[in-house]
Formats: sequence, C-alpha cells, structure tokens
Amino acid sequence: MLSHDDITLILKAAREEALKNNWPVCISVVDDGGHLLALERLDGCAPIGAYISAEKARTAALGRRESRVYEEMINAGRTAFLSAPAISGMLEGGVPIIAAGHIVGAVGVSGVKSEQDAQVSHAGAIAIQEQFSNNPN
Repeated sequence: MLSHDDITLILKAAREEALKNNWPVCISVVDDGGHLLALERLDGCAPIGAYISAEKARTAALGRRESRVYEEMINAGRTAFLSAPAISGMLEGGVPIIAAGHIVGAVGVSGVKSEQDAQVSHAGAIAIQEQFSNNPN
C-alpha cells in the first residue's frame, strides 16, 4: 500500500527529474487498482496532460507492466488491444511501482516525448522502490 509519505516521495523525485530537464509535464500516481492518489501538473503543461498521465498510470497498474508494452503490441499489429476494457493509456510513460515483488501502484507522466515521459515516471518509481527495499516494513 502506498502511504501519503510514499506518494510525496514519488512526486518529489519525478518533479525533480522533470525540472532538471525543463520538461513541463503532469505526474499522476495511482494505487494497485488504478485509483488516482495524486496528480501534479507543472507550469506550462497542457491541460490534457492531466488526463493522459492518469490513464498511463492506471494502465500500468492494472496491466502490471509498463504502458509502453501495449503501445508496442499495437504498433506490431495487435490492434485488438485498442478495444481492451478498462485501459486507455496505452502510450509510453506509465510505470508500475513494485514493492516486495508486488505491484503497489504506478506512476504516469505526460507532456513531452514519450521516452521523456517514461524517464520522469521511472525516476518516481525508482525512488519509492529504493525506499521499500531499504525499509521493507
């Protein structure tokens, strides 16, 4: 389960990565069921980023894998995934958060190039995963 402190750490690490690179993004954090726990839209990010980042995070949490996997499958011809129920953020930038081998949530980012969104998401996910590994209780 992600605590308020965990969410704060995720947002801080992701925000720092985005600001370091001058990327105006929106960062979303969801729990393992894809429910939105936090959203932060940095200055200059388009309003649509809030919706896209939340859906990327939700897709990563529910699918138990990075959202880019769905994008890759669709681009490879598996267009049936476009009709998959309950997931619509099938673009790179959603990253699951793993603690003790279990998915406890996900981070989604939108606002810049997909690989840059993913870089920011990974910064948030890695920060909390390191926290969980250093403090497993």
